[in-house]
Amino acid sequence: MSEEKEMKKLQDDLKDLESQIQEKDDEIQEKEEVIIKKDQELDNYKEQLLRLQADFENFKKRTEKQLSDQIHYANEQLILKILDAYEDLERALESEKSDDLTEGVQLIYQKLKKVLEGEGLEEIFSKGEKFDPYQHEALMAEAHDDFENGEIIEELCKGYKLNSKVIKYSKVKVCKKND
Repeated sequence: MSEEKEMKKLQDDLKDLESQIQEKDDEIQEKEEVIIKKDQELDNYKEQLLRLQADFENFKKRTEKQLSDQIHYANEQLILKILDAYEDLERALESEKSDDLTEGVQLIYQKLKKVLEGEGLEEIFSKGEKFDPYQHEALMAEAHDDFENGEIIEELCKGYKLNSKVIKYSKVKVCKKND
């Protein structure tokens, strides 16, 4: 009987082992399914990443093209505004009467000035002002009794600001007194 008990015990142990193996097989199967699912998610993410990368590259190219076009045609509106004055100047030069020429050039000057001021251009006034290195370029200096030290005696060339930014410095002669 002891052999029977041993046999029974072995059979029970075998069943337990088979049951444990089956549990492990089921566990492995579940893990494989999770791995397959994760691999599919990973593939989906890779595809999304590639699409996003392609979309970004297209966006970048489109933006660079737009920027290039903007730079290329940035002055188009200003040139269109100046063209009328340019054509008026051409007609004035074709005119044979000197009075008409003077009057025509004055009108053209006023028209150009109005267009440029409308675009934000303003003159830098210099004569009689205190020298400012952020707006003026001193080309000459001389002692002068009618002006204070550092005061601008004469404007040699006009300066301009565009929307408060100096784009051309006034070239000036400054009073420099030797004390």
